Amino acid sequence: MSVYREYTKRVYEINLLESEDDVIESLSRERNLGLNLSELKKIKKYYEKEGRNPTDIELEAFAQSWSEHCCYKTSKPVLEKSIFKTKAPQNICVISEDAGVVDFDENHAYVVALESHNHPSALDPYGGAATGIGGILRDVVCMGAQPVALVDPLFFGPLGFDYAKLPDGVKHPQYLFKGVVSGISAYGNRVGIPTVAGMVEFDESYVGNCLVNVGCVGIVRKDDIIHSRAGYAGDVYILAGGKTGRDGIHGVTFASAELNKESEEKDIPAVQLGYAIMKEPLIHACLEANREKLLTGLKDFGGGGLSCVSAEMAHSGGKGATIYLDKIPLKEEGLFPWEIWVSESQERMMMTVRPEDVDRVLEIFDFWDVPAMVVGRIDDTNRIKALYHGVKVVDLDLDFLLKGVVYARPQKTIERDYSDLDFTMPDLKEYCMKIAGSARVGCKAPVIRRYDHEVRGDTVIKPLQGVINKQTHGDAAVIKPLKNSFQGLALTTDVNPHFCRLDPYWGAASAVEEVVRNLISVNSIPHSLADCLNFGNPEKADRLGDFTRCCEGLYYVASSFNLPFVSGNVSFYNESAAGSVAPTPTLLGVGLADDVRKCVSSDLKKKNNLLYLMGETKKEMGASEYYRLMGRGGGLVPKVDVDSMKHKMTMLLGLMDEGVVKSAHDLSTGGLFVALAEMCFGGDVGARVDLGILGGLRTDFKLFSESNGRWLIEVEYKDKNRVEKSGAKFLGEVVSDKKISLIDGGNKTSIDLDDLRTVWLNAVDGE
Repeated sequence: MSVYREYTKRVYEINLLESEDDVIESLSRERNLGLNLSELKKIKKYYEKEGRNPTDIELEAFAQSWSEHCCYKTSKPVLEKSIFKTKAPQNICVISEDAGVVDFDENHAYVVALESHNHPSALDPYGGAATGIGGILRDVVCMGAQPVALVDPLFFGPLGFDYAKLPDGVKHPQYLFKGVVSGISAYGNRVGIPTVAGMVEFDESYVGNCLVNVGCVGIVRKDDIIHSRAGYAGDVYILAGGKTGRDGIHGVTFASAELNKESEEKDIPAVQLGYAIMKEPLIHACLEANREKLLTGLKDFGGGGLSCVSAEMAHSGGKGATIYLDKIPLKEEGLFPWEIWVSESQERMMMTVRPEDVDRVLEIFDFWDVPAMVVGRIDDTNRIKALYHGVKVVDLDLDFLLKGVVYARPQKTIERDYSDLDFTMPDLKEYCMKIAGSARVGCKAPVIRRYDHEVRGDTVIKPLQGVINKQTHGDAAVIKPLKNSFQGLALTTDVNPHFCRLDPYWGAASAVEEVVRNLISVNSIPHSLADCLNFGNPEKADRLGDFTRCCEGLYYVASSFNLPFVSGNVSFYNESAAGSVAPTPTLLGVGLADDVRKCVSSDLKKKNNLLYLMGETKKEMGASEYYRLMGRGGGLVPKVDVDSMKHKMTMLLGLMDEGVVKSAHDLSTGGLFVALAEMCFGGDVGARVDLGILGGLRTDFKLFSESNGRWLIEVEYKDKNRVEKSGAKFLGEVVSDKKISLIDGGNKTSIDLDDLRTVWLNAVDGE
């Protein structure tokens, strides 16, 4: 007996009610639904109550809405006990829908979102990364905001990875790296939004599954904020933007499973195709229609396509809706109705509009040369329905469809080895050169310069800072989003996956603390966080255990600093035959700069200025770049001292507001030495440093410890007393001689700045 029965032209009834368990399980596999047997049985009971079988389109709707990517069925119980508990201060206005909307000033809010596009980028690095940018732009636009900045935290296997060791079906990290960077630059540059911040990490755990996280920040007048929900019964749905095709079909179910050697052939249709030239006029048209108060709801076509956007908008508004499938404009003839329903084709927005405003909305989109048409209607039924040539082919209760399922899966915490055996200190100059030349530390200019980070003319503090042609890394970028105000937004992205693999709790805690340090470094006050939590298969207890510990670490530090998580994303199943990625809870931090003219960069400014260290250096060498290059495991991951950090923040911000601090850089990967070297690179000057003030630690630990809560700052001699009252420790001075001289009792090391810069500049091949 066939499980399929013809329902109407090109639509089939699925004989779920009369089928045995093995048959419906086989059906789920064949159609790539990603639904397990218990979920299929729950759906079967629903249809028993309905007194009918599902159509193929309806079953596809459940596959989208009940995917891990859409309903967070594994992560939700963990998040509710941790990240979701972070509370925003009373004076901060937070709306959290497709993106977080946060108070900026009396009349404006900023909008922030951070997402993953990992699986698509692993198969098609150029297209996957480009459509990741397209999707995150839509998330910000659908809150009524003009995007002002993009960020891109990226994670790859070592670029020099041995081809012979590549697992079957896995692309080389070098190929993925080049394709992803090209995709981001091509899309972001064409749409005219600057990519101002990000990070590039390398680790063998990303060989089988690279991670491509993308974020966006926008600005909106508070009276222009719009919600991602349907307005009123009788309103119509208008679809605007690109046509619907077979690209992106089963994108969310594809993202909710591990990659394997068959993925290249089997799952490539799940990768969406971007069209950046359509995106810019689409943004303009959406924002213009919204400013004229013509829209009652606005949402982007993201994961799950038409199925999710139409159902979620209606349900969020406490309404129901009917969609006319034959009204959807198609890229090609012959699409089955279920394909139209779940396609994730790009550059599409859905809006609800009062009937009397439809003509004006269509006129606006026509002016911008963006296709737009009425494709549905809102009602009071609390059901999502779809008609195909006049025949009802979808009729589902929205509460049941969107409630989904929730799992309390088994989890366990893996014991790590933190033992730290003694060893003889190696040649310090050799390791200074090695660390500066490692891909994790080395200059990211080959990536950064592929992006236009100055388009729109609002980038005040840029990702590369210092003397022209000698620029160095900064800690955060600063955007001035309003023409008539000097208030700014500082942006940074941070996580150290090496810390998180060795100690998920303190590694995640350190990620939040590094966000805070980076935002303070440019003289901004940390204000909000967005997270993108990238982990392996949550059906494996150790992976879920790491996820839980990371969430607990994030919550502890964020709540201690009163930093709310205003937007977030969970990306599971980042795993292949090569194993799971390192736990990677990527963060986007936003800070408020009262006056961008008082912001501070990282490059040293003038010879004879003094160098001070704020914070305590400890023997916390676990997962440090120093230990990694030595091939050493174990050791303690840096911990976070919240109370001490708050005191130092207050001191440092006070010094910056007074104009005392001429440059500042936080200490992170590579420790004190890397921070010092990068500051020297940017100023094209040298430095003489005496490490004796740091106490009895061995010299290599003083130089390469990655303890949290530390900044290196530059001040003028006249401000010496003022700085020392803050508790900062005098280290040395800026010198015109282009050398870095390190003294620690009898240990003396001198490194030529140009030699050091050469290895730093050549660490990452961006060509």
